[in-house]
Amino acid sequence: MAEGTERRPKVALFVTCLVDLFRPTIGFAAVKLLEEAGCDVEVPAAQTCCGQPAYNSGDRRDTRAIAKKVIAAFEPYDYIVAPSGSCSGMLKVHYPGLFSDDPAWRSRAEAFSAKVHELISFLTDVRGMKSVAARFAGTVTYHDACAGLRELGIHDQPRRLLKSVDGLTLVDLKDDNVCCGFGGTFCVKYPDISNAIVQKKADLIAATGAGTLLAGDLGCLMNMAGKLQRDNQPVAVRHVAEVLADMTDTPPIGEAREA
Repeated sequence: MAEGTERRPKVALFVTCLVDLFRPTIGFAAVKLLEEAGCDVEVPAAQTCCGQPAYNSGDRRDTRAIAKKVIAAFEPYDYIVAPSGSCSGMLKVHYPGLFSDDPAWRSRAEAFSAKVHELISFLTDVRGMKSVAARFAGTVTYHDACAGLRELGIHDQPRRLLKSVDGLTLVDLKDDNVCCGFGGTFCVKYPDISNAIVQKKADLIAATGAGTLLAGDLGCLMNMAGKLQRDNQPVAVRHVAEVLADMTDTPPIGEAREA
């Protein structure tokens, strides 16, 4: 490396299960944004689920087994970045506690978790990104997903970058910090409660008059998109990374399954 040349950080993208299976364009958008932020990006092939479904169901044994595989796969990198506050929260906040009775693995988990960041937070708080070269003609509103907001403190970061998007108008969503009702396995265990929560959220989204809803967690976005469609509300739903990366050629979430 030449003298005075800064080494580009080596970033591993934790794609997440939902992005991999239902919306891979979010992963491609994440890679584009990370590269624009001066990072060398790799996607470790050995990665799998972060273990959150098992963890939330009380299955600590299987969660620990998953966590060990994830830690081993991602240890060689400078940073681990995920386009999801929920998965990032699991990796960053909850992994060390899984190994409270195992000092060796707890040390590895702590070192791993210290390198974990949610995508938009990493771009702004770590890499210092203040604007993006993107265009989106329309009015959008933003929902703060629970894990990203409460576990990782993500609120202003996506809004700052969205305000730099040419042609985009951002309007406030009332109760933007209130749960959408998804909650991972919560919506499966308690569907009636989940539906009541997302109904309130859908009504508030429609009341903004925005043509597009954005958020940073695909699970929440799929939940809200489904409700908006069932209510025949003309609101498109997208992950914030798609707009920031200027990758909005694909149909909005829920309108067509990607090949």
